[in-house]
Amino acid sequence: MTRAIPIIPTVLVVAAAGVMVWLGFWQLGRSEEKFEMIERFAAIPSEVEAAPLRTDSAWQDEQMFTRVTLDCTAVNSMRSTAGTSARGAKGFAHIAECDAGAGVEVALGWARDPAAPEFQGGTVTGIVDAAGKIVADPPLADLEPLAKPDPNDLPNNHLAYAGQWFFFALTALVIYGFALRSRATKRT
Repeated sequence: MTRAIPIIPTVLVVAAAGVMVWLGFWQLGRSEEKFEMIERFAAIPSEVEAAPLRTDSAWQDEQMFTRVTLDCTAVNSMRSTAGTSARGAKGFAHIAECDAGAGVEVALGWARDPAAPEFQGGTVTGIVDAAGKIVADPPLADLEPLAKPDPNDLPNNHLAYAGQWFFFALTALVIYGFALRSRATKRT
């Protein structure tokens, strides 16, 4: 006599689907955490006095979206990348790596020209973006202002990830159901 439903494969599929459902609920929790984090960053006043930049290991997480100031004593390197001006125009953000501890990057400002501007260093005031880069405010090196970092631009994909995990679990169960039905059909 043969079993209609194999025990070990069934346990494995149900366990895998259970883990996927758990991951879906975990992503729902992460979505709520991310939403609260974005709200916390959005509540930071934008026009407060700049605090000196901390360069310890946790400075980026604790100073994101706050106004900071630092002394860029020397510029290690300059680069240009795609950027958006405060007016919404597309062009180039000019970024200097300052010798201010741990390779701090400063987005000096915006221009249509990709050529690096002249910047030898100095006092920088700006807002720390989500990547830990300081967006100069006011801009430096005769550049135009960049768009200010906005916490609402942080992605919150966790709800979509939760939906994916629930879909994967359902798909695994449906496919396994079809496999069991096919197996039962072949036996008759």
